[in-house]
Amino acid sequence: MSAVESFWREFADASGVDAGYSAWAFGSDDDPGLQAKLGFLVRDGPKRATTGLLSEYEQEGEALPETGDYSVILDGRGGPLCIIRTTHVELRPFGEVDAEFARVEGEGDRSLDYWRRAHLAIFDRLDIEIDDGTMMVLERFDLVWPRQATGSD
Repeated sequence: MSAVESFWREFADASGVDAGYSAWAFGSDDDPGLQAKLGFLVRDGPKRATTGLLSEYEQEGEALPETGDYSVILDGRGGPLCIIRTTHVELRPFGEVDAEFARVEGEGDRSLDYWRRAHLAIFDRLDIEIDDGTMMVLERFDLVWPRQATGSD
């Protein structure tokens, strides 16, 4: 059994969840350092949303995330960091992403200005031209494993 499968099994046994899951890392495959950084922002920090390009889903024939989907989030080496559950998915033009979503995405200073600059830089590095009308896939999620410690634990 792989480390990812063992990690999922531990969660499923503890939670009683009987569902499928996907395993993936945030960011692009050519930047394992960024993948780890973003994964840790989910596991240990404020990151509770992510953004993708609708055109990439379409080009790759990949299904859009759906509410209720479970994902094992990987570090930059393919190891499991945490498990998330999708809570909301919407399509919105790049120019209509708002400050509230940027804050929930939880990167940098969590401002809309940072969100816009960071995403434009990423897409530019990938030679993907976008403008304010480019459709984005905005996904919100909850961290479900490992459980966050509370004051009563």
